[in-house]
Amino acid sequence: MLSLDLCTFDPGLCVKSPAAFAAEVTECVETSWDDGADIVLLPEFTWMGLEPLVEPSSLRRVAECFWGELFPTLKSLLCHPDKAVVLGTVPFWDAEREILHNRAPILLGDRVLHQDKLHLTPWESAFAPGRELRMWEFAGLRFAVVICLDIEIPEISVRLRGAGVDVMLVPSATETILGVERVDRCASARAVELGCIVGVSHLTGKAASELIDENVGRTAAYFPSQAAFRAEPRWVEGEVTSSGIQKQRVVIDPRALEVMRRMRQETNPSLLSDLPHFEMVQV
Repeated sequence: MLSLDLCTFDPGLCVKSPAAFAAEVTECVETSWDDGADIVLLPEFTWMGLEPLVEPSSLRRVAECFWGELFPTLKSLLCHPDKAVVLGTVPFWDAEREILHNRAPILLGDRVLHQDKLHLTPWESAFAPGRELRMWEFAGLRFAVVICLDIEIPEISVRLRGAGVDVMLVPSATETILGVERVDRCASARAVELGCIVGVSHLTGKAASELIDENVGRTAAYFPSQAAFRAEPRWVEGEVTSSGIQKQRVVIDPRALEVMRRMRQETNPSLLSDLPHFEMVQV
């Protein structure tokens, strides 16, 4: 069994320094680990709470502060054997190409990975889209981090078909209930069509930032609608809130995924390999 903690996060912390902000995030992760979680997911733009704490206040400066000043300490504290964390997202400055990415740092045992957001919202005009969807393994399962709007893009699901993804982690940030619904409803669809488990963590609260102002969200988890998962709830959605940290524990049983994939006679879209080719015809 693998225990996953989905955590909402409120970046409007009453702290006076970037180091103090990082300490609050670290405590959130370590508390989950101490309580038995193996992996923790934080929301998109968790680290934009740094913006009012840095000078000059800008995305570029947030990137410099996080990656240059805070990340070495975060690695020393959160690179933990047999544990993993997706630290939400934070701007990353690519000095070679002179562009910003919306990047999710991933600490996996003693490894440091990342995932860049591939599809950007209109208000993310300062960022450049990522070029790769990365997959990685933890505790014998194959993971992918799919950031907010990316979970709403069917073409990503098409590319993942047949890749053997077991768990999709979705850090998200939305200002309205409509955004929450879009992300969560698409996350549910991905669980069905790819035969995987999808966990979502939304940002909450208010922050003095050009990217995030008022945020609403929740935690949500979705499972395949297949016989191997019949005995448990196949979707669990927390209350939508506008502030604070909420945590949802998700227990992942790798055996259920294995059993599901052996049941070749069950109607299961994730197991269809010989998909028919068709043309669109105007009639």
